[in-house]
Amino acid sequence: MKLKLKIALIGLFIVSSHSIMAQSKTIHGVITDPSGFPLPGASINVVGTQNSASTDFDGKYSLKGVNPTDKITYSYVGLISQTITVGERNSINVTLVQSTQNLNEVVVAYGTQKRTKVTGAVSTVSSKDITAVPITNAESALQGRAAGVTVVNGAPGSNPTVTIRGLATMGNSAPLYVIDGVLAGNLSGLSPNDIESISVLKDASTTALYGSKAFNGVIMVTTKKGKKGPGQLTFSTYVGGQEVTKRYSVLNTQQYLQYAKDLGSDLTARAAEFGNINTNWQDQIFQTGVMQDYNLSFSNGTETSTGRYSAEYLKQEGAVINTGFERYSFRANNTQDIGKLKIGSNMGISFSTINPERSAGGRTLLEHAIKMAPYLPIYNENSLGGYQGPSAIDGNDAENPVRVANLGYQKINNLSIIGNIYAELEIYKGLKFRSQVSLDYYTGKDHTFVPSFQDGSYHKQAFSSTNETNSQGQTIVFDNSLTYKTTIAQKHNLEVLGVITKIDGKSQSVAAGSRYYISNEIDQLRYNEGSLGSANYEEKNLGYIVRINYDYDDKYMLAVSGRRDASSRFGANNRWGNFYSVAAGWNIAKENFMQNSIFSTLKLRASTGTTGNDRIDNYQYSATLLANYNYPIGGANAPGVSLGVAANPNLKWESKLDRNIGLDFGFFDEKLTGSFEYFNNKSSDILFAVPLAASVGSAGGGTQIQNIADVKVSGFEVSIGFNDRKGDFTWSAVANLGTSKNEVVSLAPGVTSVLGGPSARAGLENFSRLEVGQPLFYFYGYQTNGIYQNQAEVDAVFGPGQTAVKPGDIKIVDRDGNKVINSDDKTNIGNPYPDFTYGLNLSAAYKNFDFNCFITGVAGNDIYNANTFDLKGMNRLFNASTDVLDRANVVNGVVTNPSATLPRAQGADINWSSANQRYIEDGSFTRLKNIALGYTLTGDAFKSYFSKARFYISGQNLITITNYSGLDPEIARADGNANSAGIDLGRYPQPKSVIFGIDVTF
Repeated sequence: MKLKLKIALIGLFIVSSHSIMAQSKTIHGVITDPSGFPLPGASINVVGTQNSASTDFDGKYSLKGVNPTDKITYSYVGLISQTITVGERNSINVTLVQSTQNLNEVVVAYGTQKRTKVTGAVSTVSSKDITAVPITNAESALQGRAAGVTVVNGAPGSNPTVTIRGLATMGNSAPLYVIDGVLAGNLSGLSPNDIESISVLKDASTTALYGSKAFNGVIMVTTKKGKKGPGQLTFSTYVGGQEVTKRYSVLNTQQYLQYAKDLGSDLTARAAEFGNINTNWQDQIFQTGVMQDYNLSFSNGTETSTGRYSAEYLKQEGAVINTGFERYSFRANNTQDIGKLKIGSNMGISFSTINPERSAGGRTLLEHAIKMAPYLPIYNENSLGGYQGPSAIDGNDAENPVRVANLGYQKINNLSIIGNIYAELEIYKGLKFRSQVSLDYYTGKDHTFVPSFQDGSYHKQAFSSTNETNSQGQTIVFDNSLTYKTTIAQKHNLEVLGVITKIDGKSQSVAAGSRYYISNEIDQLRYNEGSLGSANYEEKNLGYIVRINYDYDDKYMLAVSGRRDASSRFGANNRWGNFYSVAAGWNIAKENFMQNSIFSTLKLRASTGTTGNDRIDNYQYSATLLANYNYPIGGANAPGVSLGVAANPNLKWESKLDRNIGLDFGFFDEKLTGSFEYFNNKSSDILFAVPLAASVGSAGGGTQIQNIADVKVSGFEVSIGFNDRKGDFTWSAVANLGTSKNEVVSLAPGVTSVLGGPSARAGLENFSRLEVGQPLFYFYGYQTNGIYQNQAEVDAVFGPGQTAVKPGDIKIVDRDGNKVINSDDKTNIGNPYPDFTYGLNLSAAYKNFDFNCFITGVAGNDIYNANTFDLKGMNRLFNASTDVLDRANVVNGVVTNPSATLPRAQGADINWSSANQRYIEDGSFTRLKNIALGYTLTGDAFKSYFSKARFYISGQNLITITNYSGLDPEIARADGNANSAGIDLGRYPQPKSVIFGIDVTF
């Protein structure tokens, strides 16, 4: 009996030992992304233990000491983690799919929404697309990637001009930017590498919750957050060069001297003084600028907390001499779960320095460069300051552009802090309360120093000058919201949101200047020979918000929202505004009759609603005064004041009624996807500064802000995408197209038209006009019809005896046939806003190689090329286009070269002073915005150093197809107003660039 018991115990021990030994084993496998590409650096953790591993460059892993009952978590930044019970398996391969937010959710006002339940018009741009092109401002990433969004870039450090769904207002047309729930003026301080996604909200269903701020659409930015799992360190950098290769064809010295003789100036001896040189002034102002960027980030997370920290250094030398942009940016995003309480913060800080393109005498560097006499040298050591410029003998008052750019300096230093702190408490199942405080803070210093100089008799300064403007401002937003989500009977899904938001903003600035006559070494402000001015404002907004989202079984959707806003920018009579939206959707693909169809997505949606606009200067409802106005009293001038802005206590909100119909579709398990949109919007009571007549007591330049116009805007948007994610070779293509057409439908009583836009050149009349039945600020001027060949042609139009216009002058179309050319003959000669914008993004990968090609463009817009006025106006002696060599040649009252398209030199005033078709050009273009080729390293030699390393080469703006004769058809606005669009005053052209980069993950 004892022997049997011993044998049994021994057997039990052996079996138990064998079982225990069998429980511990090694698990192997491969982790891949949704396209089947191996994921190096993915994390593998046994739940509840310290046992972990990571994948190599081929996505392979090996994890020892694993028991059958263990659970293993597989995770990778940006993808959904998976937890799998081991069981009897020794090999586990895992495919990680995109995170829920990337795949199924869209960021909307005050939260997120499942993509299948979105009833409004939203376009989303992913982090991959944002970082595909090396950019300094994240707004540039939207160019060509979001249907209906127009982006125009400018000089380094400047903010791109962004327009959503065409022009719907006359003033500030910029959209509202929201960064992690923080209202911001732009994205200039945000590194593109920190952005997870950008959502563009385009209709009232998605924007109405922002009420007064959302009139021009909303750009929602979500920054990258920490992910659960072990820490991950990422470093990326690129370096390259950029330059402008196109030039205007201008006269060389020999041609210029003959041209000057034709205009009555013999400058042969003058050119000989300088050795008959030939200076190419355009080559002197353009350079090859170096670009470099360094970005470092660290991300980690546990079951209860996450964090991500990043730092970036960016430096961009401009393609124009002495221009550039430098930025240091830092960001920290954190979350912490404490039971039912979740707290978090998103903070970003940036320091930047801008060296802007300098100007002088109201002219850009390019204008000076194309006007300067080619026989003048750049430098003259005998001149004060060391530069050579024109004198009276030259008959040319263009300034030396190299001196303008390089003598002295201008620096703009900015500090920006944007962030929030929030707490979210789950009061009851489905009921959450969230409180958030947001801050947008900035300081700026614009400092300019110019030493004394004299480079000729025209341009001199007997003193050194110092000018500085210091500004500071902040916007604090308090948001308190209550959200309730519930599902009734498993099919009725309800979400109710209530928000109270309060916005407090203030700003102040001080501008000062001084002069020194005794030294060029003192760059300081002083009281004597000085100037001083200051300004400040405060503004407040208060909003009450309600939103209700309902859907039945993900098939039928209804969304209703309302907002009541108060703005301090309006007087007591009309301070409050009410805004609403209603949207409905039908997910047809969910219907039983659609089962087993080719459609994986088919959703019809429609929305309507209103938004408001208060983007005018503060205190415009109240009267202001202009100082420094002299009145004649007793035969002498007496200092006084004049009316500046006339009071308007009845000033009220602009409002916009949005109507949108959309269809989303997906075929063959989302292999082919797309959407169609049609929108028809009407803006009412548009705010505009109307000039005041002197008879009301204004000294000139006085205005009154009025609600003067109604405008309608309509258009279509199409987005189509295809992807093939199987096999070694994968590829995808995404195309979008957006159209937009606006028309003024009414003006206030007594207002028939409004002229606007900056005067393109001195002596040239304004040409942007506002009129019922026409697009906003269309180009207004004379039509032309060739050149008068002889006196008989002139007399046929004007009648005998008219002497102002002669053979060789431009034919102005006499539209009313009364043989008098006057303003009655002016008409619409162009529209600065495009009929449609488009983009095409092609991506492909083969094993370790990846390729991207991005094309963007616009069509149907016109450009008023003021440089043509400089180069072909021939009203006075400046350097000119080589085309003037073939100008009309008149002998004995007859044009001897009838094929000439340019008029005679120094002809009738109407040749150059009037706004006419001569200066209008087609601004359409197609641009290869980016092309890139990358390679990801693999192999055992790299495994001990990196989890991922990718090298790439990229080119930007390498090919542009356009009929525009200027240096660049992408024209930045001369100022921030819509009425200056499409006017090329010699704006900063977009350079071509080539960069080399590397992305490394440790």
